[in-house]
Amino acid sequence: MARTKFPVEILSPEGEVWSGEVEMVSTRTTVGSIGLLANHEPVLAMLDPVELRLYETESDVRRFAQGEGYLQVAGNRALLLVEEAHAPEDLDAGDLRERLRRAEQELESAEEGSEAARTAARDKRRWETFIAIAEGGAS
Repeated sequence: MARTKFPVEILSPEGEVWSGEVEMVSTRTTVGSIGLLANHEPVLAMLDPVELRLYETESDVRRFAQGEGYLQVAGNRALLLVEEAHAPEDLDAGDLRERLRRAEQELESAEEGSEAARTAARDKRRWETFIAIAEGGAS
């Protein structure tokens, strides 16, 4: 069953990651997973790392490893402002494992409750999620 399409734009600090029309967006906010269809009520939410799925049709799905960021839905449009977003095939699991190792070391050496500890914990979650995506698992 075809659904009504709506415009979606994904931006990172480097610029536009993707822009187009989709039938559905599937992502994760800090309070849980969310699926967006056309004419969704306005939403403003913080995003967690996840495998972002953009359903251009029921069988044509674009996937991205999505970092932290923000989601805005208004006026039948969705805007995702993310720290980073990469197609799964562009991820290097070896590089991600090294980043995860560094984040774990930083977390271990950081003072509990410090900004350094919060940053290292956030990075650890992101790299664990990206590794799962790179290795073909959905998070």
